[in-house]
Amino acid sequence: MNILLIGEYSNVHWTLASGLKSLGHSVVVISNGDFWKKYPCDILLERKSNKIKDSIAYLCKVLFALRKMRGFDVVQIINPMFLELKAKHIRPIFNYIKRHNKKVFLAAYGMDYYYVKGCLGQTLFRYSEFITPAGELRSIDQNIDAIKDWTGNSDKQKLNEYIAQTCNGIIAGLWEYYQCYRQDFGNKLEYIPFPVEPMPADSLPERYYQDIDRIRLFIGIQRTRSKFKGTDILLNILTELENEYPDKVQVFRAENVPFAEYKKMMLDSDILIDQLYSPSPNMNSLLAMSQGLAVAGGGWEEPYILLGEKNLRPVIDLPCDPQEIRAVLLEFIHNPVLIREKKKESVEFIGKYHTPSIVASRWIDFVNR
Repeated sequence: MNILLIGEYSNVHWTLASGLKSLGHSVVVISNGDFWKKYPCDILLERKSNKIKDSIAYLCKVLFALRKMRGFDVVQIINPMFLELKAKHIRPIFNYIKRHNKKVFLAAYGMDYYYVKGCLGQTLFRYSEFITPAGELRSIDQNIDAIKDWTGNSDKQKLNEYIAQTCNGIIAGLWEYYQCYRQDFGNKLEYIPFPVEPMPADSLPERYYQDIDRIRLFIGIQRTRSKFKGTDILLNILTELENEYPDKVQVFRAENVPFAEYKKMMLDSDILIDQLYSPSPNMNSLLAMSQGLAVAGGGWEEPYILLGEKNLRPVIDLPCDPQEIRAVLLEFIHNPVLIREKKKESVEFIGKYHTPSIVASRWIDFVNR
């Protein structure tokens, strides 16, 4: 089949493309490289700024690229906002893509109307980026902006609803996204885990095989989203542990670094400390697991149940309470053998559910229904 993937989050489309190509399909990826992360793509559609000159230049690029977005058997868009345009301008482009290709699928891979709506309460989740375990709204700038952008009959909400209703199917990459779409679109929804390229056993970092004396904890920081993801709380706890146990703990901090540098820093670590409020491991966590790291954050039981996994539990689940987080991490700091076990489970879990060929096979099965 000829396949077009539009948009990029954390290299997921480029990785999916490699899996699809390994099965003999022809794939084109169009994206902006996921902004400063600069992931690879076949056709780069990048908006330099919101200034009038750059906005006009970007719109011209999009219009010129439209002729390259037609004639495909399957198109997947990464999000309702799959281009750096206003929602009201994306809708006619979506209609053009739908009219000039056989099938169009919406990826539920990140923030959108259905995710925000699902998080604003405790019907689907015990807590989330938006709601505390006590059921209170977490009133931070990112939440307020997201609620304003995606709800209240906004243009983004209407675009999301329109695309979800008119597309051929919806593919959720995480359990939480699946939950948010399940009630309204269960008949056209499929959960397909994110693809991640596994490391061959002989390429895993030396840290994977070594005995651990001083644990290296790695945390990625996006200052603009720190409170939203809970990394502000996690970083404070890690800093305290590093100060209290300097002979046992070392913390690596990566702040807005390019992907290649980020990956190198990660390889020198033992445990990735990831999002505090996420129920399941996201692309950042999965990448770390594929490279033989243990992961702390996003280890709810429900995602394993959806997968049908009864034995593997690679992710160290972190509660929301800071003292409880400390207690969980201290257990591993004082018992490094537990980290070795989690590392082995990480590699096995990725090989079982997330390799590009396995994910691509499931993706092909679904889009061909």
